[in-house]
Amino acid sequence: MKKLLYLSLLFISATLIAQENKPNYVADNYTKKEVHIKMRDGAELFTVIYSPKDVSKKYPIIMQRTPYNAAPYGANDFKRSISPSETMMKEGYIVVYQDVRGRWMSDGLYDNMRAFIPNKKTKKDIDEASDTYDTIDWLVKNTPNNNGNVGVWGISYPGFYSTYSLLSNHPALKAVSPQACISDFFFDDFHHNGAYLLSYWKATPLFGIQKTERTTKSWYQMPELGTKDDYQFFLDAGPLSNLDKYYGKDNEFWQQLKDHSSYDDFWQKRGILQHLKDIKPAVMTVGGFFDAEDLYGPLNTYQAIEKSSKNYNTIVMGPWSHGDWARNSANATIGNINFGDSISGFYQKNIEANFFRHFLKNNGKGENKLPEAYMFDTGAKEWKTYDAWPPKNTEKQDFYLQGSKLSRQGQRNFAFEEFVSDPKKPVPFTEDINQRGITPRKYMTDDQRFAARRPDVLVFETSVLEDDTTLAGDILAKLQVATTGTDADWVVKVIDVFPADAPENKEMAPYLKMSNYHMMVRSEVMRGRFRNSFITPQAFVPNEKTAVNIKLQDVMHTFKKGHKIQIQIQSTWFPLIDLNPQTFVDNIFYAKPEDFKKQTHRVYNDSTIEFTVLKP
Repeated sequence: MKKLLYLSLLFISATLIAQENKPNYVADNYTKKEVHIKMRDGAELFTVIYSPKDVSKKYPIIMQRTPYNAAPYGANDFKRSISPSETMMKEGYIVVYQDVRGRWMSDGLYDNMRAFIPNKKTKKDIDEASDTYDTIDWLVKNTPNNNGNVGVWGISYPGFYSTYSLLSNHPALKAVSPQACISDFFFDDFHHNGAYLLSYWKATPLFGIQKTERTTKSWYQMPELGTKDDYQFFLDAGPLSNLDKYYGKDNEFWQQLKDHSSYDDFWQKRGILQHLKDIKPAVMTVGGFFDAEDLYGPLNTYQAIEKSSKNYNTIVMGPWSHGDWARNSANATIGNINFGDSISGFYQKNIEANFFRHFLKNNGKGENKLPEAYMFDTGAKEWKTYDAWPPKNTEKQDFYLQGSKLSRQGQRNFAFEEFVSDPKKPVPFTEDINQRGITPRKYMTDDQRFAARRPDVLVFETSVLEDDTTLAGDILAKLQVATTGTDADWVVKVIDVFPADAPENKEMAPYLKMSNYHMMVRSEVMRGRFRNSFITPQAFVPNEKTAVNIKLQDVMHTFKKGHKIQIQIQSTWFPLIDLNPQTFVDNIFYAKPEDFKKQTHRVYNDSTIEFTVLKP
């Protein structure tokens, strides 16, 4: 045993030494400079500048602003990879990373999703747009060998700051790529249509605790739960108020989540979509069709700019989970599904690099080879290009929820399906027990047979498809429902049911088979109290038929001949979302144990699912 331990330690040591001795392209080809750039109100933001050692020509500046950190810190410590991709790193850009206000080595107070101030009157009126403007202005004037053009990119929260940069209106800003960008915390990340994403609870300290000084070390701690079984942990914890013991008053974000349970002014002013008007820089919004964290943001950012600006505006959506396009994976695999080889590499070389090269190096001159929309068909497993998104050659088609059937033909007879929803035995969102990281990802393509076989999940299914059917655009569930309670969540899932003879693949979990696989294509929840207004919650009248509409985000998916389209409807999705007491209370974050009651829910047969179908 001792010999085995010794050999293991020897191997680890050798591996670390090998990594240290491996050539660092960045250190070999770039110089590094660390500066604090003074903002208009006097706060200084920590900024790292990587400049090519070859000073025989001028380079564009490409920047990422982040709340996570601009590490490694220290003038002699280099990242091993900079820029959006290896392709761009080797093409040569001046690459800049900045700790945003209130984070790590930057001054000031951090404000989660800081509100935009359209009409600034004094130097004290600061936001992320003014910080971006002041940073760009300093960089262009003080960084040697720059060509005067600046681009911004970022994934996830840095994607939000990328979108925000569009509001800076600095004339040097020419190209921006918001990627997996947050746009509104009430519809992305921490909420979906008003339902609290309980799976993000563990991430709350990351955004909720202020630091007291410039630091290169974490000043917050994630909670220690003592278990890897999230389902059991949150079920045992009970009402959300019982989670207070893990977070104190110093966790500002936890307090904000609790005190602003509806779409009030606090959340509204932190949304950025309403400000995306008359945008001038070129924009390429990027996202993943299976991004469990930020799917709403990219799709709605693109649409908001498209509706109100005349700039160059394009969108790219691939078969990725959160940020997969920036990784160097040989194949694109989400859970049990492999979508193909070298998909991220294709994007990096042929889409992303082209976008920034065209607008930052070629000044937007010459042929632009990118289409309006680069979309990956996640059923056919191939890239498609369109001159509009959604494509122009689509039509809306209603499918009725009739008995256990999903049909184009609706019956006039009054009928319904019903199920009992019990908060003590909620429907899990995945079969997995050990969740990796803070937020789950693979469930976005998970096999849904485990849910279909539960009595508290309704299933509606087409007959076997005789021809390929391609959905290209959003999906709208137009439900007619009733409940014996006064509140309820409604979860709708769109599923691709594979045929019995579907071939196996090596990515499949050992306890599953591809035969009859129920691949989730899209899913969404609506907290029923917000069915009429996200601002003013409203109770259900018990047993009264009520309309509940749920918009599901866009898909680009071909259901192949021989497959079936399935819809699942349920009222719990745990612990992805928190439990609805199913009794109307003013604020679910303060619900008491006695508020949580078992209820019977009905879905009537005049309910429909509206698909955006691509014409043959």
